[in-house]
Amino acid sequence: MMRIVVILFLFVLAAGFVLTALLAGTSGNWVWWILVALTVVLLAVGIRDVTQKRHAILRNFPILGHARYLFEFIRPEIQQYFIERNTDGTPYNRDTRSMIYARAKGVDSHKAFGTELQVNEVGHEYLLHSSAPVAPVTDQHRVRIGSSQCTQPYEMSLLNISSMSFGSLSANAVLAMNKGAAMGDFVHETGEGGLTKYHLEHGADLFWEIGSGYFGCRTPEGRFDAETFAQKANLPQVKGITIKMSQGAKPGLGGVLPAAKVTAEISEARQVPMGQDCISPASHPEFSTPRELMGFVAQLRELAQGKPIGIKFCVGSRTDVMAICKGMIETGVLVDFITVDGAEGGTGAAPLEYEDHVGTPLTEGLMLVHNVLVGAGLRTEIRLAAAGKVANGSDIVKRMIQGADFTFAARSMMMATGCIQAQKCHTNHCPVGVATQNKRLQRAIDVEDKGHRVYNYHRLTVSEAAQIMASMGLQGPDQLNTRMLRRRVNLQSTRSYASLFHWLEPGELLNDAPPSWKEDWEEADADHFGEHAAIRYGKPHSVALKRVDRVSDPHDDTKAPRIDAKNSIKIEPLPHDVTRPEGKPGS
Repeated sequence: MMRIVVILFLFVLAAGFVLTALLAGTSGNWVWWILVALTVVLLAVGIRDVTQKRHAILRNFPILGHARYLFEFIRPEIQQYFIERNTDGTPYNRDTRSMIYARAKGVDSHKAFGTELQVNEVGHEYLLHSSAPVAPVTDQHRVRIGSSQCTQPYEMSLLNISSMSFGSLSANAVLAMNKGAAMGDFVHETGEGGLTKYHLEHGADLFWEIGSGYFGCRTPEGRFDAETFAQKANLPQVKGITIKMSQGAKPGLGGVLPAAKVTAEISEARQVPMGQDCISPASHPEFSTPRELMGFVAQLRELAQGKPIGIKFCVGSRTDVMAICKGMIETGVLVDFITVDGAEGGTGAAPLEYEDHVGTPLTEGLMLVHNVLVGAGLRTEIRLAAAGKVANGSDIVKRMIQGADFTFAARSMMMATGCIQAQKCHTNHCPVGVATQNKRLQRAIDVEDKGHRVYNYHRLTVSEAAQIMASMGLQGPDQLNTRMLRRRVNLQSTRSYASLFHWLEPGELLNDAPPSWKEDWEEADADHFGEHAAIRYGKPHSVALKRVDRVSDPHDDTKAPRIDAKNSIKIEPLPHDVTRPEGKPGS
């Protein structure tokens, strides 16, 4: 009934305007003809709405139904600017965004009248200050990255730019971040999209991320190209290599950049042909077991002439983490650092199911990897990074208490570059030009200005982390321990991280694994990823799952070489006096 009424109303209205225009004098009839034209346009839209079959609302409510799509389109802006409170808004709330913008501009980021958080809410966490605070250090604290097998160690800042590829980010955004990193002497990680001319423009220190597509160092078939890798890895700006195994927002998922989005620049940077989909496999073709992974690490270290080689993943099975440690022990090959990406991490695009329901959050994942490294006697050799919603100084301190040595941030660096959390990264319509390849939109980013903003944000945030540690009575991160971070567990009490969680002693998994760890440790195998132990909690007669290696071409002999365990280096358990049970193991 409604659609008939609307169409008839517009028809009568158009007829009335036509009649009026014909009867009006020459001085005013042009106004009526404009109204006639507008009404005819609305009538045409109404007829189209009624006859189309795709949208039910428009079919039943022509013209009027478009208001629904208009409000849906502007809903994020209405929510962000008119409805949400300072502590609302996701992934980052208004207070956090405002703090980032203020620091990026180098202006006062303080806030009046006290916290708006519910500090008595279960799950609230806070740091313990000291009754005898000290003066903060004036020099930026650095963390040395490089195991005993690394010949070119690197001094890392506590906060660095996390992996974001050119292609996901615009050229101007990459240039601005690179400039800021060069000014602030911190690392700009490239993302798996390849090492591009934009990453090299301002001479910032780079960690080159190698993903499963080996973009920038790949053969035409998509396999690893050692010669091309060696040429780029030995550039003076490249200070380390990260092997990306998985990403927090979409762990276990590959990616496809449609052919239509593969521009000439992206084709050059990624070494992929134009006119074809650019595919990132879900897993690496060069290795399928922890032992083979260590062989790949050894190969990259040799090609990069001893620069730090690390791995990055979102934690899944803790058996996998233990298997990686066993791979290091049995081959004698060490990674120099591990980046733990939390499930709350960002991405340009991912299925909602993956963003919301797959992968381990950063707190649990970080503590798990830290604990396993300590228990396997490896923690003093391997540095640990945290990535996932790191935005302010307290985030840095909190992650270091949980086990990290340094942190990476992506979305907060995007905000320092101008991102307004429009969440349109996957549409190529980023309104501020940060996450788009649209030349018109990315003109909004002035590289000189935004580069200084990235620098300011990093400098002030790292300084705030140093100030917080000084308020805790500490001169640096090596004095942090797990008693200094507390969580409210119910309405009556709070507990420290030291008492909430079981922290392993150095070498404890090697000597006498605790019951809660023993089964997984025994199951972990350097020759397999994944869960493959007997099913113990199913039917009475459950049997062990058969171990299945990846299906591959039997004639393919291009796998990364295995390391002969018989000739490997023996890694001895660390002495028990390296750490205290209540402290931060392996610091």
